[in-house]
Amino acid sequence: QLVLWCMGEAHAEVVLDRLRAGGVELDTEPVRVAFRETFGAAATGHGRHVKQSGGHGQYAVCDIEVEPLPQGSGFEFVDKVVGGAVPRAYIPSVEKGVRQQLTRGLITRNEIVDLRVTLVDGKAHSVDSSDAAFQMAGALALKDAAERVQVVLLEPIDEVAITVADTYVGAILSDMSTRRGRVLGSESDLSGLERTVIRAEVPASELLRYVVELRSMTSGTGTFRRRFSRYEPMPTHVAEQLIKENAAK
Repeated sequence: QLVLWCMGEAHAEVVLDRLRAGGVELDTEPVRVAFRETFGAAATGHGRHVKQSGGHGQYAVCDIEVEPLPQGSGFEFVDKVVGGAVPRAYIPSVEKGVRQQLTRGLITRNEIVDLRVTLVDGKAHSVDSSDAAFQMAGALALKDAAERVQVVLLEPIDEVAITVADTYVGAILSDMSTRRGRVLGSESDLSGLERTVIRAEVPASELLRYVVELRSMTSGTGTFRRRFSRYEPMPTHVAEQLIKENAAK
């Protein structure tokens, strides 16, 4: 997937038409913001996957402890099983199941990040246990842990530098407040053309159409640059709306 940045909707249509005229087959869709999920507190989880039918059944049980880690820490899996409660051959299976659930998310289908998962106990069956069964148990244990605490939604924050004529500064500052932006400061543009550079931090989800809206607010003269800064917890009311939208899909 490629992100196409244009000066406006008309410009985007021209570019897409030229690509199609050149024989390029493509589908378009709105940019999807890369939200993330994480745990708001430590929790324990129990995963039990047991199915009995004709022939071999499926049996796997595991108990985990989940701890949130500082931002950017990634994922850690720790094995603290004692006494062979989970056979050594199946411990990687539990980790694989947990990792698969991390990529699927829990409440918005966005990746779960910055967690330490510790396998502390479990049970196996001499005949019915398998790699697939322990993968399933690992995923179920993570889901169970999530039901005991708040899952926090994280949103990407971008640093932006907006260059506009001095007469538009007030309008831009007012607009930033409606986008949940934090203005960091402003300075005169070095071009000497009575222009101002406004620096701010803004959630990426509030900038999806900003290139079009900025041109509208500044009669086509405003420009801006952006770069990813970090992830931050999403405000509760915004997170609740995102959860509702995902539930409706």
